[in-house]
Amino acid sequence: MPGSETAVWVERYRPRSLGEMVGQAAIVPLLQAYAKNRSFPHLMFAGPPGTGKTTAALAFARELFGEEWRQSFLELNASDERGIDTVRTTIKDYARSAPIGGIGFKLLFLDEADNLTPEAQGSLRRMMERYAGSCRFILSCNYSSRIIEPIQSRCAVFRFRIHDAKDVQRHLEKIAVAEHLTVAPKAYPALVDAAAGDIRRAVNLLQLAASFSHDVTVEQVERLATTPLQKEIQELVERAVDGRFEEARGLLFSLFSERGASGEDILRAIHSFLPNLPANLVSDREKLRLLEYLGEVDYRISEGASERIQLETVLARLALARAPPAR
Repeated sequence: MPGSETAVWVERYRPRSLGEMVGQAAIVPLLQAYAKNRSFPHLMFAGPPGTGKTTAALAFARELFGEEWRQSFLELNASDERGIDTVRTTIKDYARSAPIGGIGFKLLFLDEADNLTPEAQGSLRRMMERYAGSCRFILSCNYSSRIIEPIQSRCAVFRFRIHDAKDVQRHLEKIAVAEHLTVAPKAYPALVDAAAGDIRRAVNLLQLAASFSHDVTVEQVERLATTPLQKEIQELVERAVDGRFEEARGLLFSLFSERGASGEDILRAIHSFLPNLPANLVSDREKLRLLEYLGEVDYRISEGASERIQLETVLARLALARAPPAR
């Protein structure tokens, strides 16, 4: 597989077994025990994107069913098919069909299950109860709070965490060796920083940089990253707190127009950096108010408000938050 020019590296280097997975040390042994004993309840994988939920489901199916795992495994994405008709037709038809092989049940993996409508979740809950003997469900979601409680109570819930920087860099180094890349030492921290714990994003960014040159430099990574890097957010916040609002606003505009960063990415980066501000610039009490306000802005953006306008209000709040000089 290595050497194919058109292959997507995320898929090419996706771990094929649970033992090969990056991180999630608390989850992997439990799934391995389930696969060995061939006895387990419905499962729910919850956590941020790029933390290995889909990889875990695929690797689990391979270890459970062996080489013929695809005959007993169905993957659906609830973002594409989120209505009750899908649950009543596609899912129901698969769940009630007779299993193949000697295990006695099949697996149905429903990715992004938190996008199902409440009506569809209600119907899904009844099917999970009715067809548990012939089909076990694995639900994947970014936000478990969007899954109704009756479904959660029927599942063993596994919470996936963002990847540690060392784990992400180790995986990138493995890919670099396999692809015969020369990666500058400082480029790895830049890749990790841009990925923000999302290993899929890190691999995609490495492949994008390698498509221009097999010598990957930190300048390439910073130019290609669509997420704001830590030093850019630090400069943005410090200018706003220092009262240089127009300069901060200009940096914000460049993040949107030149870097192609999303409002959600910028807001998340500000949220991560805010606690690091020195107390002589912004008091701890004011940081609490700012964090509360970031939550409001996050909600407004999720409801469709203008990202740029909302983030400019964040800059305005930062400009007004500077601690008064000590007397």
